[in-house]
Amino acid sequence: MTKREYNSQPEMLEGAKLIGAGAATIALAGAAIGIGNVFSSLIHSVARNPSLAKQLFGYAILGFALTEAIALFALMMAFLILFVF
Repeated sequence: MTKREYNSQPEMLEGAKLIGAGAATIALAGAAIGIGNVFSSLIHSVARNPSLAKQLFGYAILGFALTEAIALFALMMAFLILFVF
């Protein structure tokens, strides 16, 4: 192995880490779409039946929290890839 090949290994590892972290953050776009769907459904539901607005808002907040948890897990994985491995 030549000196040039040996020195390129850390650069390749760093590049692979950046690609992996970028791929892990794709889930953030999906979470954003999911949150948009949750609140869009809330608006449609309240427009259909305004008397259930309080109950539907509770369900919407639960859906928001679960969707946001997925986004936080994806962000955590990206940070783990970047800074731990």
